[in-house]
Amino acid sequence: MRILGINALFHDPAAALVVDGRTVAAAEEERFSRRKHGKRPLPFSAWELPELSARWCLEYGGLRPDQLDAVTYSFDPALAHPAAEQGLDDPWDPLRLEYARRAPEFLAEALPGLDPERVVFVPHHVAHAASAGVASPHPDNDVLVLDGRGESASHLAGRYRDGKLDPLRTQALPDSLGLVYEELTQYLGFLRSSDEYKVMALASYGTPRFLDRLREQVHATGDGGFRAHGVDFAAFAPPRAPGEPWTRDHADLAASTQAVLEEVLLDLVHWLHREAGGDALTMAGGVALNCVANSKIAARGPYRHVWVQPAAGDAGTALGGALHLAEDPERMPGADLGRGWSDEELRTWLETAGVPYERPDDIAGTVAEELARDGVVAWFQGRSEYGPRALGHRSLLAHPGRAENLERLNHVKGREEFRPVAPMVLAERAADLFTGPLPSPYMLFVHDVAEEWRARIPAVVHVDGTARIQTVDAREEPLVARMLAAFERRTGLPVVVNTSLNTAGRPMVDDPRDALECFGSAPVDLLAIGPYAVRRGRAYADPGSAAV
Repeated sequence: MRILGINALFHDPAAALVVDGRTVAAAEEERFSRRKHGKRPLPFSAWELPELSARWCLEYGGLRPDQLDAVTYSFDPALAHPAAEQGLDDPWDPLRLEYARRAPEFLAEALPGLDPERVVFVPHHVAHAASAGVASPHPDNDVLVLDGRGESASHLAGRYRDGKLDPLRTQALPDSLGLVYEELTQYLGFLRSSDEYKVMALASYGTPRFLDRLREQVHATGDGGFRAHGVDFAAFAPPRAPGEPWTRDHADLAASTQAVLEEVLLDLVHWLHREAGGDALTMAGGVALNCVANSKIAARGPYRHVWVQPAAGDAGTALGGALHLAEDPERMPGADLGRGWSDEELRTWLETAGVPYERPDDIAGTVAEELARDGVVAWFQGRSEYGPRALGHRSLLAHPGRAENLERLNHVKGREEFRPVAPMVLAERAADLFTGPLPSPYMLFVHDVAEEWRARIPAVVHVDGTARIQTVDAREEPLVARMLAAFERRTGLPVVVNTSLNTAGRPMVDDPRDALECFGSAPVDLLAIGPYAVRRGRAYADPGSAAV
């Protein structure tokens, strides 16, 4: 069965292809269009489809639109109620719903040859749930979905047994933990439905001194639901305009909201475990990208295993919708589901660009040597990642032992000074340095850094003594593992700084052109693109092209 999954209605449009239960490809539209998040999450943009990523998925799978058995759309307009009836202030929501109802026609126009009768509406939170519960390595699991909103709810709790979802609880709108966090993001001067992770980072600089008062408006109800609506943030701190300095009040409000979110999540997790009784918890929805809260769930919750979909936001519903419809679906093979290029194709890109390059005997060793000299490396290897995290395929790498490298990388990327950068570490070495859920291949948890290591790897230690790590399994990522081992031989440090390969306001680098443009516009010392190395001094000192 050949199924193309589509996410389009709210934000982070994406496409995924599942053939006979196997995930073949998945990619976000932003990586093709170069528009951050693909589009803004407004009713006026709801008609926009992930045309470029959908066409690529089909091309990669060797399929035409008329060969598809189904196309899933991760929102079911038949389940939606008017916004006013749900307590939402969204006068243009009828336009969004009309676009959703007409999605089969729009998809047939975007993908010529597709029969619109083959488009299947999958409820939004069911698609989220499948992206976690079906994709995870735990066939039987309890699943928790939390985001801003779906058709008429903001949450789903259920269980997967024998591949079938049994929903146990939903929370009706307008109560929404995701919307409260989005509203705080906007109130603090950041971009809503985009910069929520900045609020999470800012929270580490504050104390939750507003927690008691916030609990009056945001709290669990003890029956698997919660109340979260209409928070008056002005009662706690003044609004912050974009670009203005943040104050202690802003940081304390972020810390208080983060704390109340964690409290409610823990209550929901314990309720779900009492009702479902599983051994493994899987999670999806935008709230599941809150790695600080995820770590609290792993540490204080009742589950032995906690697995979070790496594309937990709406992009993941493209894959989830397809997996929900698939017969005998297989677990997700990894996050590297996007575009990739052969060595020969990459060499052609470099020669067309006219940049000098070399092909060392081992690109991993060359990169390790550059990092040991405190160079910054743009790392472009294999297929691109599905989801918001750079996981060793489209990364900026640096030396973790130089405290100033945090400020240096934030300058390279044009980021706020309070934003942390993350470490990657070999899976077998992680427990020597970090305490927390292991393994952690998708950077979806935070870990306490061992006291004796904090001064040795200061660039990756956040202000609260934690780090959002990526563990690297040599069986799954042999090239990255070789680079890490080579760096440790040179420096004694088993950790390398890993942040996404992009600059502020731009999507993560995806294709070779993106990589060359980023390398040319940012102070990066070496571009490792496939087996080739492009050095800044050589590329910009010699007007001619020279291959070695």
